[in-house]
This record gives sequence, structure tokens and C-alpha cells, in this order.
Amino acid sequence: MKIMILIPVYNDWQSVSKLINEINNLFSNDEIEVSIIIVNDASNHDRSNENNNLENIRSLKILNMKMNQGHARCIATGLKYIYEKEDFDYVIPMDGDGEDRPEEIKEFIKLIEASDVIPIVGSRVRRSESLLFQICYKIHKLITYTFTGKSIKFGNFTCLPKLTVEKMINEKATWNSFSGSLTKIENVLSSIPSTRGKRYFGPSKMNFYNLVKHSLSIISVFRKTFLIRSALFIVLYILFIKSNASIITSIPLIFLLIAVYSISNLALRENMDEFEKSLENINNIDQIK
Repeated sequence: MKIMILIPVYNDWQSVSKLINEINNLFSNDEIEVSIIIVNDASNHDRSNENNNLENIRSLKILNMKMNQGHARCIATGLKYIYEKEDFDYVIPMDGDGEDRPEEIKEFIKLIEASDVIPIVGSRVRRSESLLFQICYKIHKLITYTFTGKSIKFGNFTCLPKLTVEKMINEKATWNSFSGSLTKIENVLSSIPSTRGKRYFGPSKMNFYNLVKHSLSIISVFRKTFLIRSALFIVLYILFIKSNASIITSIPLIFLLIAVYSISNLALRENMDEFEKSLENINNIDQIK
């Protein structure tokens, strides 16, 4: 079995180095070939010179991007590169900061060996962030479900068979939202329970603004459903407040119209031409092993 682990990174080389060592320590089984692809999103910090222990890693490459393109597009570029350039059976995208716990990779493999070839997601059952962030995250999931009808309890940490990777790189939504695209193209997803780990080093980069943008990006994948539900909400809400209309009672409508505008703009990010040319943004490739 050949597994490719895909890790996007922007400056956080210390964390990635620790993650690589932990992945290496997980594997000593010759029946499983583990390779790592790191997508360097035009980092402006020098890469760590730590000597990683790679004895159980088949290969390690770093794709150095010419221009910064963001987390989702780094994963999309990595998927396209792996599908077109590498020999693999499964791809496991994961964050490089420790929040996707490497020990759970073993749980993916157990499920692969015991089931049919279907994509597996790390369904988040516990988080390690602050109480305020966890409340905001629950609101994000509630809003996403309300406007799309989709309960998405996973992020990038998944295990994708080759057929799913092929579907992903032919779906323009992948260029905008990984979890939204996967939910769109696959009707059946298996899962493992996933506990969100603590960052190895430094504060989390997922602030409130990024969480809102993440939520709206997912909703934009299902924008037809969103627009229908929004129109229904507007009609019902106007009927509800018509005898008591005021600036205050109009606030929910204003927020909804702002969301419609934002989602319409985010939907423009689903650019298949850019996605197809994404490998042209690779400046060079460092073959570490």
C-alpha cells in the first residue's frame, strides 16, 4: 500500500519538522510505503535545518510555490501534483502544526484494510482550543448546516483513495474549499473519531475572521441551496416583522444580504482555469529524500 501524506505550510517549519519525525516513528511496516509532499506556500521564513529522522519515510519532497495562494489552494495544488506525478493508492492531507494528530493516521489505515475503497474523514469529536473558539466553531457548523443542509464535521484531515483524488482535481470547488468540495462529490464517506490536537509551537492561525471566511467558503460550494433558503428566510422574516418593522428588526436581513454578497464573491474563486494551471506556480522542488 502506497500512502502520500500532503502537508501545506507557511513559515511554520519547526512544527512541520516535528510532525515529520512523529510520522516516521509511526511506521516500520514494509508493507506500507509512506511518502510526504510538503507544499511551501511561498514562506518568507527560512526552512529549519534540523535533520529529520526519515528511515521509515520512502520519499520527502517540498514543492516551493512562486506566490502565496492560501491553505485551500495549497492542498488543491498538492492533490493535482500527486495525481499527475506520483505513484500512490491513498492521499492523507493534514495540517503541519500538530492539530491533526499523526497517531490517527494509523486509524485511517486500519479502516482502509477493513473496508471498501471509500474516502475516510477525521470527524472531529473533541477540540483543544479555547472555550470562546469552540463556541464560535459550533456557530459556524450550525450556520453551515442551516444554509446548506450539510453537516460537515471534518476539515482537511482525511484519507482519499485515488479515484476520489481524481474527482477532486476535476471539481472546481476544490480550488476554494476542500471539505465543501469533498462533501459535494462524494455521497458516501466513512469516518474515524478525531480529537483536535494542540499546536506544537505558537498560537493558532485560525482566528474569528478566518473561521467566518472558512464557513462562507463552504456555503459558496452549495450556493444554489443557500440562495433558495435565504430567499425563503427573507420572505418569512418580512411577513413576521411587517407590523413591527424598524432598523433593529432589519438587522438580520442586512447581515444576510452581506453574507449573500460575500458568498457570491467567494464563489468566483472556483476558477477551473487557475486550478488546471496551478502546477505552473511551483518555483522548484526540493527532493529531501
